[in-house]
Amino acid sequence: MLTAEENDLLCRVEGDAPMGRLMRQHWVPALLSEEVAEPDGKPVRVRLFGENLVAFRDSEGKVGLLDELCPHRRASLVYGRNEECGLRCLYHGWKMDVEGNVLEMSSEPAESPLKDKVKHKAYPTREAGGFVWAWMGDPEAVPEFERPPFSPDEETKVSILKIRVPANWAQITEGQIDSAHSSSLHSSDMVPARVESAGATSSNWLRPSTDKSPRLQTERTPYGFRYAALRRPIKNASTHDYVRMTVYVAPFISLIPPNSSYNVASVIVPVDDVTTAFYFIAWGGQDCPDTETWRKFNHTRVGIDLDAEYNTLRTLENDFGQDRQAMAAGNFTGIKGIPNQDIAMWVSMGPIVDRTRDTLGASDLAITEFRRLMVEAAQAVKDGKPAIGTAEPRVPQVEIASYQGIVPKTTDWRELGGGAEAERKAS
Repeated sequence: MLTAEENDLLCRVEGDAPMGRLMRQHWVPALLSEEVAEPDGKPVRVRLFGENLVAFRDSEGKVGLLDELCPHRRASLVYGRNEECGLRCLYHGWKMDVEGNVLEMSSEPAESPLKDKVKHKAYPTREAGGFVWAWMGDPEAVPEFERPPFSPDEETKVSILKIRVPANWAQITEGQIDSAHSSSLHSSDMVPARVESAGATSSNWLRPSTDKSPRLQTERTPYGFRYAALRRPIKNASTHDYVRMTVYVAPFISLIPPNSSYNVASVIVPVDDVTTAFYFIAWGGQDCPDTETWRKFNHTRVGIDLDAEYNTLRTLENDFGQDRQAMAAGNFTGIKGIPNQDIAMWVSMGPIVDRTRDTLGASDLAITEFRRLMVEAAQAVKDGKPAIGTAEPRVPQVEIASYQGIVPKTTDWRELGGGAEAERKAS
């Protein structure tokens, strides 16, 4: 249970909030590359940490991320002309490049020195793993970009779905790192089976356990924390454990236990205090689905399940499309799609959940660890210290990985998954 003050420290990201300042000390996953796929294409609204921005891909393929409002008279650049390596405001023809340089001022005399005195707010960007990443921290101290753990190289296949969720980032992250809920909420989509390892079919995921009450153990790391959910496997339960190890790479990334076909991750980025961009990712592996198949599997296709702005068409007002007849026939939730089941829970809590009223149990160990870790991390930034994951010792993100499998009870789960050796060297 958190105090009201601690809950605010955990959740608030706008303005000068310590958590927002913490997040700005990392490269931020700002939007999908596909949202600005076309050079000289339509500019796109982006909102991060309560700040309104505009993204565009210029004539040379570079992505710009600028303050949405023109520096002249504050008209929106979303409606601007994207042409000849710059974004031109419709109101008076001022034109800015991806670095915020003012290239032209059509409304000013040709000899005016004003152009050289104005610099529009622009954030540096990089592209990797299907995302446009932005540096929103100190412009005088832009760090080298580091590839994320779900995209160790350009050849790794990555398929991403995006949903804009009307709920705070922290309750969504808690849902992603909570292994215990999957045995209930997702039980009709993560089906127990007599298999040697978690698998995936075109309609569901298979899991080698019927155990709904995992034993949890956690371990802090330089980048966040990881934990194991230990369950009884269907086979060899007396001598083996079924281990699902989840990894939280603060502040945006959760690496979810994989299956035998592909890896799974989520990226969770605050739009503002009460709205979040949620990205669910399948990556790597020989049988990683393509983007369309992934979105269809999860019932998150734009124009069918989502509107053009990635808002889900399943809402509180229509009970998230819940089908009570399907429930009577055996479906546990009556809601189609693993992410949609999660969203129903996250949104039903309210925009920011009141953690002073929680009743936590043994299955909430990872939730407790997340809250303690990130409240301490936000307080550290408030006190002028570096953000979590930015100071030495550091572990390369591409060496970090989650894990799932059936192992002998004598196995130390801390030695499983990626990054264990790198973490030992770092410590």
